[in-house]
Amino acid sequence: MIGWIIVGIVVVLVLLWVGIYNGLVQARMRTQESWSQIDVQLKRRNDLIPNLVETVKGSAKFEQGTLEKVVSLRNALTQTPTDDHQKTMALSDQLTNSLKSVFAVAESYPDLKASNQYNKLMEELTNTENKIAYSRQLFNTTTATYNTKLQSFPTNFVAKIHSFKPSEFLETPAEEREMVSVSFDERGL
Repeated sequence: MIGWIIVGIVVVLVLLWVGIYNGLVQARMRTQESWSQIDVQLKRRNDLIPNLVETVKGSAKFEQGTLEKVVSLRNALTQTPTDDHQKTMALSDQLTNSLKSVFAVAESYPDLKASNQYNKLMEELTNTENKIAYSRQLFNTTTATYNTKLQSFPTNFVAKIHSFKPSEFLETPAEEREMVSVSFDERGL
């Protein structure tokens, strides 16, 4: 009788161990899958950039330096190792800011602003930027879930034995966290 109780306890402990291990694997996979979503959107944006550059190049006197910076950042981003999330996102943020510069400079060219192709590309890039932002949020959420499992008892015990490593959160660049200064004239406008 005592032998069956011991066997029952061992079976329960093994099943608990397997359940915890599988939960950790699933959480890690969700984190990796959410990074993959970011990667997909970055690729989508990188595929749109050559079309944007060609469309904008056609406008007379468009600032060549702005386009060269966009192309340079795009190339650097495509050559960054996929497992270097922080560097990838830092380059992505720089590319986003450079694209904003392209859009701002393009405002000075009415023929470019009137171009259907330019407007479609702008809309696609804006949608892609929104998807990248959403994917970053999803990545940080899945990372928080996974890292919480790694630190919670009893999963932390199983995670340590099986060498599960925490995932790093994606951080917002310091310049984007700064407060925006707003001033009003004496009429409050």
